[in-house]
Amino acid sequence: MDSLQIANCIDHTLLKAGTTGEMISALCSSAIKHNFHSVCINPSRVQQATEYLSSSKVKVCSVIGFPLGATSTISKLQELEFCILKGATEIDMVINIGYFKDGKLGYVSNEISKIVKNAPGNIIKAIIETALLNNDEIIKVSKLVEDSGAHFVKTSTGYSKPGATTKIINLIRNSVNSEMGIKASGGINSLKQVKELLLAGANRIGTSSGINIMNELPRN
Repeated sequence: MDSLQIANCIDHTLLKAGTTGEMISALCSSAIKHNFHSVCINPSRVQQATEYLSSSKVKVCSVIGFPLGATSTISKLQELEFCILKGATEIDMVINIGYFKDGKLGYVSNEISKIVKNAPGNIIKAIIETALLNNDEIIKVSKLVEDSGAHFVKTSTGYSKPGATTKIINLIRNSVNSEMGIKASGGINSLKQVKELLLAGANRIGTSSGINIMNELPRN
C-alpha cells in the first residue's frame, strides 16, 4: 500500500470545540498537500472549508448529532440540511445509542433511513460508538446500519474509549456485506495502526493525526 492509497483513506479530522477559522484553513491546506480524502469538521465550519477546497479534490465531511447522538431526529435532519446547503458531501451521524440499547431498533433504523433519504448523492456514515457496546450489540447494530441504507459503519466519535481496534473492525466486517464501508476512528495516531485497521477490513480512517501518520512514511 503506497502513500497515496493511505492518504486517500484518511478523513482529516478537527472537531474540537475551540477550533478557529485559522485552524480550519490550516486543516484544509494540509489536506490538499497530503491528498487526504476529506476534512471532517463541525457544521459551522463547512462553508469555510467548502470555499477553501473548491478547486481541489478534497471532500468536505461534517457531523450531525455529534457527539452523543441523543438529539431528536428532527434536530439531526435540520443539521443535515444545513451541512448539505453549505457544501458537505459526506455526513457522519451519531445514532441514538441509548435507544438502541433500549431495544428501540425501529426508531434507530428509521432515523438512519430518514437521513439517507434526505441526503441523495451524499455519503452517510453511521457512528455506533463501539466502546459502549458488547460484541453481540456491535454485530446487531452493524447489520441494522447496513439494512437502513447508510454507506458506512463508523466505530467511534473519539469521546468514548477505546476507539477502533482490529478486533472490532474484524467483527464489523464479518457482520456486513463486503460492499459496506467501514470507517475506523478513535485513537488512531500511527501508520502501524492505519495499516492494521485497513488490513482488518476498514475502508476509511478518521484521525486528527493525519499529518504525523504521513510523516512516518518513507521519503521517495
